[in-house]
Amino acid sequence: MQEPTRGARSRRSRWFPLVWVIPSVLVLLVVIVLAARALVATPALRSFLADYPGQSALPAGAPVGFPAWLEWQHFFNGFFLLFILRSGWIIRGKKRPTAFWVRRNEGRFVTRTPPVRIGIQVWLHLATDALWVLNGIAFYVLLFATGQWVRIVPTRWDVIPNAISAGLQYASLDWPTASGWTNYNALQVITYFITVFVAAPLAVITGIRLIPGLALRFAPLDPVFSARVARAIHYPVMIWFAGFIVVHVTLVLATGAVHNLNHMYAGRDDGSLLGFAIFAASVVVMVVAWFALRPAVVTAIAGRTGSVRTMPRG
Repeated sequence: MQEPTRGARSRRSRWFPLVWVIPSVLVLLVVIVLAARALVATPALRSFLADYPGQSALPAGAPVGFPAWLEWQHFFNGFFLLFILRSGWIIRGKKRPTAFWVRRNEGRFVTRTPPVRIGIQVWLHLATDALWVLNGIAFYVLLFATGQWVRIVPTRWDVIPNAISAGLQYASLDWPTASGWTNYNALQVITYFITVFVAAPLAVITGIRLIPGLALRFAPLDPVFSARVARAIHYPVMIWFAGFIVVHVTLVLATGAVHNLNHMYAGRDDGSLLGFAIFAASVVVMVVAWFALRPAVVTAIAGRTGSVRTMPRG
């Protein structure tokens, strides 16, 4: 039998669609920019942008700046999401796990039914999920206890036209100049609101529904909230978080990196390099953790919480 040519093998690669996806996206972005610049040049749009500059006023007494708790919360949130997305993508690839983990049915957590065996990447996904949820609970409590919630929850109807205005400014590459130290632009507010109060709860609820071993407990919900429905929601939510992170980091670095990084990582509104240094250190930590968490390391860590069986290669 004739072996496949190099071109045929390339077309079967999962990366082959990028050959046309990347150029198509670039062309689409150019079209969007040109269309937006043409629109904002019209008298009607100039008047609209003057009436709605892109920022909705905050309630009286709204906090200014970022407290220290939000700075470390921001790092841990990004750190956990990195490995949630990584393990989730591996799970979605449906490759045979290199090892399996089973909870020890002893001590305080004894169940009548035997524990369910799960793949090592599913274990990593659930473990980082649990840490992310704990971090999120602390975030919600502190967010409302300190009044920071008013910065990411729309409180005025003019947030909608202002968000449209901010979107047009971004699309035309004449980006909003408002400082996040005092008030986010309206598009940021809506995006953060969706991420914190819609996407995050959906990720948790659908993720719990998909936990292996809980199918029988959730069986009564099958007519309205089956595992299939949960999975159909869970994946788009993962894409939302991945897209949010890419766009968020890109705009932070492209719209005044030094000041933006000082705001979130150093809690100060100046031009020093402290925020950049802390950000760089956090990136190093993430990169080191990414390469350190090899399958053998994950298996060793998982072995401290249950029984692990490594599968033979081949």
